[in-house]
Amino acid sequence: MRRPRGDLGSRPPRPTEGAACAGPGEPWSPSPNSMLRVLLAAQASAAQLTGLLLFPPIQPFCLGPSKWGDRPPGGGPHAGPVQGLQRLLEQARSPGELVRWLGQNPTKVHAHHYPVALRRLGQLLGSQPRPPPVEQTSLQDLSQLIIRNCPSFDIHTIHVCLHLAVLLGFPSDAPLVCVLERERRARLPPKPPPPLQPVLREARPEELTPHVMVLLAQHLARHRLREPQLLEAIAHFLVVQEAQLSSKVVQKLVLPFGRLNYFPREQQFMPCLERILAREAGMAPLATVNILMSLCQLRCLPFRALQFVFSPGFINHINGTPHALIVRRYLSLLDTAVELELPGYQGPRLPRKQKVPIFPQPLTTDRARRKYSHKDIVAEGLRQLLGEEKYRQDLTVPPGYCTDFLLCVSSSGAVLPVRTQDPFLPYPPRPRPQARAASQPVTQDPAQRVVLMLQERWHFCRDSRVLLGSRALRERHLGLLGYQLLPLPFEELESQRGLHQLKSYLRQKLQTLGLRWGPEGG
Repeated sequence: MRRPRGDLGSRPPRPTEGAACAGPGEPWSPSPNSMLRVLLAAQASAAQLTGLLLFPPIQPFCLGPSKWGDRPPGGGPHAGPVQGLQRLLEQARSPGELVRWLGQNPTKVHAHHYPVALRRLGQLLGSQPRPPPVEQTSLQDLSQLIIRNCPSFDIHTIHVCLHLAVLLGFPSDAPLVCVLERERRARLPPKPPPPLQPVLREARPEELTPHVMVLLAQHLARHRLREPQLLEAIAHFLVVQEAQLSSKVVQKLVLPFGRLNYFPREQQFMPCLERILAREAGMAPLATVNILMSLCQLRCLPFRALQFVFSPGFINHINGTPHALIVRRYLSLLDTAVELELPGYQGPRLPRKQKVPIFPQPLTTDRARRKYSHKDIVAEGLRQLLGEEKYRQDLTVPPGYCTDFLLCVSSSGAVLPVRTQDPFLPYPPRPRPQARAASQPVTQDPAQRVVLMLQERWHFCRDSRVLLGSRALRERHLGLLGYQLLPLPFEELESQRGLHQLKSYLRQKLQTLGLRWGPEGG
């Protein structure tokens, strides 16, 4: 239902996110904090997020009526209607409604209303990555309104419109960007552009709050965005703001580094985290263990912090807390990492009675995306190829890793019925005189266990061949435990057309390891 026009000056203004925050007559500029919140809420691309951190700061300017009710340029009795129009633009529910408010109130539209409309446009388009034709038409109409009225803008309004247009994804050759850029150049004395500074300087950590940086870190982790520039900016922020950050904030800032399997170039990253852990380990047990979990995925566990979390005092303390089970699970994983990856560690370890299975079932993302997984069709291919008695699906092996498919193989390379064999390798692993190369066939080692590892699309960072930290950790530990790993990448699985091709693919994969079996079952 269309909103009645009524008297635009009869509604009191309401403060909104990103609205003007200056008092009467004071300058205002869109802060990186508010802009980043808008882009994150709009599910902006990584390039747009990086663009915000790299974009030179905007000079302060007056954006028009603020929540204190200052009058528009020239004063007069129209302050109320102009202020009401700004509020209506900020609350518009579609690009078409934005254009209607501007087109129906030509006498009340001032230059500062167009940046407000562009800001709201960014929020609206965020939920519609591919707007329908009517919305695209409205977008073009708004561009034409700005182009038509651009000659009346002052330099600061032109600057912020140009800034917002770039962040909204308008190409450099778009008419709106070209006109704004031409007007900007016409009003400024010619001067050479300043050289682009390194990304860490342009990030300007003093202008960003911990809350906004946490939003950015969570956005990267949630969407598997392994963007080096943004991750380096977070690492730099953590180092610069070390003294002001609690471990509960640090755990959220460190999360994307472990999840995305990315170790930053910032040289003070690890020393900074070690100092924070030493300072606050006893005050927030769960946050401390979460930080260590991220570092475990990066293979960078500080001995001093491990000695603290494995101490009897720390373990006794967490046993009486509501999150005791999850902390014990994380401590069990850390203890496994110490056993397998830190032979030089001489400190305390997790007592046996405190250990619990690490991942006793398939991970949450795999269960949530089961209908998109290749697990069922691979299971059917193995059943027809080997027979269902010669493999185990979703078997959890000590110390608690869930495997996709496990085969038992004799010293001659024959695939054996699983019921006649112990499918588990001992943990802790027995010392071996010499590690066997991964390329050697498994027939050279008696009592081998082969694990087929599905590598689904969501097991990797987005648009990357880098495994997520938790996946890389699982594969690394299973290999160190003595299991022979046979990865099945999603690209190869997706290229198989039908069950017949998939069986041929699995047969070739198994034969490359020197495995042999009888006639197909079923």
